[in-house]
Amino acid sequence: MNSLRERMTRFMYGRYGADQLSKLYLGLAIVFLVLNLLTGLGIFYLAGMAVLIYGMYRSFSKNTAKMSAQNQKYLNWRYQRAVKYSNAKKHWAQRKEYRFFSCPGCRQKVRVPRGKGKIAITCPKCHTEFIKKS
Repeated sequence: MNSLRERMTRFMYGRYGADQLSKLYLGLAIVFLVLNLLTGLGIFYLAGMAVLIYGMYRSFSKNTAKMSAQNQKYLNWRYQRAVKYSNAKKHWAQRKEYRFFSCPGCRQKVRVPRGKGKIAITCPKCHTEFIKKS
């Protein structure tokens, strides 16, 4: 048992290994292969195998800098999506008390109370003043 572990350790030495993007590719491969089982369409099998092979290639690659850069790009994208979802959720929860406007100068989101009529809004970021109905 120890010799197998040692051989595997030596094999993986200097290789990139599994990261979040590789795990995403593995999950996509499983989804495509399950869709192939349910529908019988060969395109899902081909897509699943292609994604699986690429995910394995990433895990066994010795080009760690490139794979790390790809993973970082994916993590940044995922973080931006999470922030947008969180902001949309907050805006939805506050929709009865506040209105949200974008500053025409810098696109900063500005929150103002509802029911105040026409008001002059000053952007806290660029200090542009614009008039909107709350």
